[in-house]
Amino acid sequence: MVSVVPGHLVPQPDAEAFADRLSERVARRVDELEESADMIDFAFSTALLALQAHCVADPEADRLETWKATVTAMQLGSALFAVTGAGEGAVECFINDRLRTIPAIGPQSYADAGNWLNAFWLALICREQKRMTQLCEIPLERLRSPEGAYDEFVYHWIDVQQTYWLRRPELVDKLMTTFETSHPDAARIAPRDAVQCLMYPPLNLFYQVVRKREEEFGPALVEALNLHKTYWTADEDRATKREGALALGPLAMACLAHDGKFPIDVESPFIPKYLLTHGWLGEFPT
Repeated sequence: MVSVVPGHLVPQPDAEAFADRLSERVARRVDELEESADMIDFAFSTALLALQAHCVADPEADRLETWKATVTAMQLGSALFAVTGAGEGAVECFINDRLRTIPAIGPQSYADAGNWLNAFWLALICREQKRMTQLCEIPLERLRSPEGAYDEFVYHWIDVQQTYWLRRPELVDKLMTTFETSHPDAARIAPRDAVQCLMYPPLNLFYQVVRKREEEFGPALVEALNLHKTYWTADEDRATKREGALALGPLAMACLAHDGKFPIDVESPFIPKYLLTHGWLGEFPT
């Protein structure tokens, strides 16, 4: 039996046109990166917003434009860490249909844990294994924000995903530590509702995948999507934001489960069908 989790954002008549305009803005910012990468964080954040806007207009992601927005966001996320990981020279990055030579800019405060999670999840959704490996090889210390913007469990969570993907030892111990430190009462920086509704659910879904608990994954995914919806409808301001259109973390974990042959009997615009099943595989270079 298929479980359905409805979305909360209703596409307006101009939704597709708005999403396409955002993608055009992203394309211009990508072109500018070859002169200077100083604004690459804005290019990445705009690409994420464009992806969310496309998902509002196209809840199943069956438009080619939605897949291209996903790929472009993924490419920019990887590029952000590539150019901030090199202190001199230039870095070659394939973004928006062609190879680009982008000046290296060295360490930047925005090459942090939050952007790492978004970049890694996008690479997972696009099934870009090489990019996933490159991101997982980034040392945790490089992701620490000098302003202390993230709770410690966020770094434990990144460590768990890096350990899993690179097949490093002590995965179970690291996973248990992450669970212990992810309780809302243990958080000192993130708001309680963000921890409970947005940060914890992907970790729980990952646990179901690692333990190969196929029967438990579906209910956990339904819970994750309902919590996502709860967070993004908590007040009128949040309920109108396009940032809530896509549940990026749960979608990434659902892609991991799907590729592991788990039955995914859940339908929701928060996890667009053709992103989950990689329906646009091979449509154009990534």
